[in-house]
Amino acid sequence: MTERDVQVVEVAARDGLQNDPAMLSTPQKVELIARAAAAGIDRQEVASFVNPTRVPRMADAEAVLEALAARPDRDASRFIGLVLNPRGFERAVATRVDEVNVVAVASDTMAQRNQGMTSDQSVAVVESVVPLARAAGLGTSATIAVSFGCPYEGAVPRERVVAIAERLAAAGVDEIAVADTIGVAVPADVRALVREVRAATGDVRLRAHFHNTRNTGYANALAGFEEGVRVLDASLGGIGGCPFAPKATGNIATEDLVYLLERSGVRTGLDLDALVAASDWLGEQLGRPTPALVSKAGGFPSGDAA
Repeated sequence: MTERDVQVVEVAARDGLQNDPAMLSTPQKVELIARAAAAGIDRQEVASFVNPTRVPRMADAEAVLEALAARPDRDASRFIGLVLNPRGFERAVATRVDEVNVVAVASDTMAQRNQGMTSDQSVAVVESVVPLARAAGLGTSATIAVSFGCPYEGAVPRERVVAIAERLAAAGVDEIAVADTIGVAVPADVRALVREVRAATGDVRLRAHFHNTRNTGYANALAGFEEGVRVLDASLGGIGGCPFAPKATGNIATEDLVYLLERSGVRTGLDLDALVAASDWLGEQLGRPTPALVSKAGGFPSGDAA
């Protein structure tokens, strides 16, 4: 494997598409995942095992995993499935998914809108799913949604997020992700929260998920890396949003993040040109330009322009 300092987890096929105006077909989703893998992405969130009436764009989760399993490049990436409850886990474990990502929500109102339960109940779901996933031989990660702010309740107390992280670590998850679901954080917020979560969770691997809703996502990603986060989520083209969080638009774009990191001396092991090509292809499938900028401007100029 190419040496790297940080792992980029591609989430376009799930978080990117779950609330997009376009409705891509199963073959289009599979092609998107394959193109990301060809650019060097070795871990991708590819499906969400949620109620299809609430998130219709994820209704083909099983079909996506079945199609991926049949491809000769099946092992180029590890595939993550998002689950919100035991029923979702039952669906996920019946597929060829490699990992499950379970969501704990740091505010009650968002937990109710997203999962129909309280914040505490969402943490309990993670605690119940982790041993089942381990028994099935699946990797486990847990994302703490609205770690930096809730669209309904406003500020989320840092101590609340840290307490949730402690419970997740005690449950035995392989990885904990702090998520800026609505894109309100700034680097000072990221530094403070990551330091406290790291101190509370010991050796559990940390991951971060940033939206660029207020144009702070890339600065936040770099701040997270500088505080020791070694896994960062991103979405080709910068597409994405949460169906249950108003105005939570735009994940950070994979190609823009990779450009930032590589120019900062942080090795990603990814092919920027291939990522740009995959992003351009995605924009064609969606029928509109995507928010990403590197795919429009290109990488660092060679200096041979006329």
